[in-house]
Amino acid sequence: MATEVKLPRLGQGMESGTIVRWLKTEGDAVAKGEPLYELDTDKVTQEVEAESDGVLLKIVVSDGEVDVGTTVGIIGAQDEDVAALLADAQAENGGAPTAPAPAPAQDTAAAPEDTASGGPESVEEAPASSEPAPAPAPPTAPRASGERVKASPLARRIARERGVDVAQLAGTGPEGRVIAEDVEKAAVRPVAGSASAPVGEVEVVELTSTRRTIARRLTEAWQAPVFQLTVTADATELVATRERMVELLREGETKPTVSDVLTRLVASALVRHRPVNANFVDGKLHRFTAANIGLAVAAPSGLVVPVIRDADRKSVQQIAADRADVVSRARTGKLQLADLEGGTFTISNLGMYGIEQFVAVLNPPQVAILAVGSIEERPTAIDGEFAIVPTLTMTLTCDHRAIDGSEGAEFLRDVKAFVESPSLAL
Repeated sequence: MATEVKLPRLGQGMESGTIVRWLKTEGDAVAKGEPLYELDTDKVTQEVEAESDGVLLKIVVSDGEVDVGTTVGIIGAQDEDVAALLADAQAENGGAPTAPAPAPAQDTAAAPEDTASGGPESVEEAPASSEPAPAPAPPTAPRASGERVKASPLARRIARERGVDVAQLAGTGPEGRVIAEDVEKAAVRPVAGSASAPVGEVEVVELTSTRRTIARRLTEAWQAPVFQLTVTADATELVATRERMVELLREGETKPTVSDVLTRLVASALVRHRPVNANFVDGKLHRFTAANIGLAVAAPSGLVVPVIRDADRKSVQQIAADRADVVSRARTGKLQLADLEGGTFTISNLGMYGIEQFVAVLNPPQVAILAVGSIEERPTAIDGEFAIVPTLTMTLTCDHRAIDGSEGAEFLRDVKAFVESPSLAL
């Protein structure tokens, strides 16, 4: 019996997603659990798997933005009649056709049809008539910040090719939908304030869904009252501990980094200071017993924060293996939404870029984030004499709604103690 392929809800709060491309074509055999299409959400692009065996009989929505629960395809037995399901899917999508329909013969040329999810876009010459033509509907005003953009797949494709941000366009299609013609007109419109600038000197880059999410979440972060605390620590034992672990590696094991050791040390401090290991949600504090530490990773699509779960219960070697896995998948666009959820604290490390000290922005709803700089050789007074020691600078950003200054200071004091004597935590 044929089944409908519905757009799944992959995470809390997800209302829609954008189908990037199908990995199967109509008529292909499909096995349960096999990747069916790529879906772009506001956090990550991931493959969606088939939930049943059979043949992909119909692709209802080929690409573009789709609401959760919408029928995007039909899987069934070979040559099975799915006319009734297809009719239901068309009705569900507002009566839009699901495949390009042949255009009737006519003398005038028509614009390419866009049929994936919003119906055709065509231009026809009206026959001569003595009756005045009705005035076209006025274009919809640009949408408010954060409002979901309605745009046809063809419009989105042209926008990507020409560097046009569809969120800034006033749609002239049904219900304010942005159509291909809107994008084409915007593509030739001069950039404000640069009418006299030679063509080619301005690059317009449309934000990816990941970059839009970064912009939204970091804007939310600036609404929190925050304070920063900074400490420097002697990293001699931290570096030595990592070197001893590398010496004891067995074949095939992931080589731990200083960051892996630091992640384990921070996890030990977090379970001792639950006010720091918390989320601030709807005016309430959610304090956690397990340390699920997010690691800020620079991916091609933008900054992502995959989570190392239960870091307080794992060895440094296990953390290293988990870190290598999620970082690799982050940089190849293979992260799943589950990899990014459930974090209780974040570490942002720019030491590999030679940055000695910086302030990290909160990662809501988490109430704290640790910015880690590079390990630098610096002169330090030891027993009344100067010595050159490897020094690590760390800055903790705290949400003052959840953490008092003394609580943040006590947490950072323990992190410093663990860095200088890792055996206290390990």
